[in-house]
Amino acid sequence: MTQVRPSEQMRELGVVQRGASVLAEPARAFDLPAERREAEQTVEQLFSAMQRIGQTHPFAKGMGLAAPQIAIGRAAALVQPPDPGTPPIVLLNPRITDRSDETDEQFEGCLSYFDVRGLVPRPLWITVETTTLESQTVSAVYERGLARLIHHEIDHLDGLLYTARMRTGVTPIPVEEYRQTGRAWTYEQ
Repeated sequence: MTQVRPSEQMRELGVVQRGASVLAEPARAFDLPAERREAEQTVEQLFSAMQRIGQTHPFAKGMGLAAPQIAIGRAAALVQPPDPGTPPIVLLNPRITDRSDETDEQFEGCLSYFDVRGLVPRPLWITVETTTLESQTVSAVYERGLARLIHHEIDHLDGLLYTARMRTGVTPIPVEEYRQTGRAWTYEQ
């Protein structure tokens, strides 16, 4: 029996893979409330894709998906926190307005580059502004693992893969090698 590579599995679930131009281009912001319908449709498509993906692959550290990853070049993303029962975070036109100077380096994966994992330094907390469907600006602070997930998705909306954030000389490792580490994200208290 032929084993399907993780990236092929994601492609079959509708996730655009590394090398696609939509992943390298900044996503277009929504003009809200004028484009409310388009924003709602994009968020619905993200929810549908996340549900398909979540039924196929468990994500103990949480999961995120940006619209460009499902071939929609708009500034929308969803992040499902790792805590069961926590509602997904909807990000429309998000931008990071502040970040901690203190960082840590943890392994990250990406649904659009799913065959490897890479060590990525990220701030321990970020402040993010988003726009509601009614065109109100909302600000929230995210910490540690959730900050990492949200920062990763905002990078997608800016046309970046996590490999752009890796230190010089550090390269991704095959997912099989990563699985052998058994490392979840850990933070010093």
